[in-house]
Amino acid sequence: MCTTCGCGTDEVKITSADQPQHPHVHHPHHHEGHQVHAHDTETRLLQVEQDLLSKNNNYANTNRRFFAQRGIFVVNLMSSPGSGKTTLLVNTVGAQKTHYSIAVVEGDQQTSQDAERIRSAGVPGVQINTGKGCHLDAHMIGHALEQLPIEHNSVLFIENVGNLVCPAAFDLGETRKVVVISVTEGEDKPLKYPDMFAVSDLMLINKIDLLPHVSFDTSRCVDYARRVNPNIEILQLSALSGEGCDAWWAWLSSGLDTARAARIAADDHTA
Repeated sequence: MCTTCGCGTDEVKITSADQPQHPHVHHPHHHEGHQVHAHDTETRLLQVEQDLLSKNNNYANTNRRFFAQRGIFVVNLMSSPGSGKTTLLVNTVGAQKTHYSIAVVEGDQQTSQDAERIRSAGVPGVQINTGKGCHLDAHMIGHALEQLPIEHNSVLFIENVGNLVCPAAFDLGETRKVVVISVTEGEDKPLKYPDMFAVSDLMLINKIDLLPHVSFDTSRCVDYARRVNPNIEILQLSALSGEGCDAWWAWLSSGLDTARAARIAADDHTA
């Protein structure tokens, strides 16, 4: 967990196109989580961990209400580094931005390269740099929303820091969690990192265009994922070639339709 992994404390920066270097003083709950390095008791670590997640969940619920009131479908994309999720995002933006409004929050330890790629694709993007931090949390997302022009009835992608461990534990207020695995990784990832696959609604197996050149066993990977999470949806695609992406885009469209319908129903109920 993040209470012992060595995350940075006051290193977070949130960058938009208009504010090239916007420092963000890291919120107190995360700072508290790192003070426990000086305490050598499992009881204290457990208490701080519980406090950390409880405070994060409060922020996440605030984000969730914000999204629900506006009919925004929010996808938290998680993976190990190099899975191809940024390429998937850029190509998804290019293919879908004329069908519905899209915005993106990018999470990385350093650089704004991914957010620049997103903005070059023609949609708003905000970069969160976590410094030594290994994940995004709900408070960071709340601050990013202050700088992100996001429309009602739209899709918001949150590209989390490349890591199959800590992001699984932090609710961001998203609608769906999506884990991306590429065929250049081992098919046993779901067994090695079960928490990530247990909390995910959808697993995308990416880079299937490389299957003839690698020893990745797709059926075994699917079996392992369903051992951990029997309800997980699974799609196979290649972000680079576009193979299988129609099913991914249909999944997004269905999620957005549901978010819009829920907002309309809520408006009718309060009218």
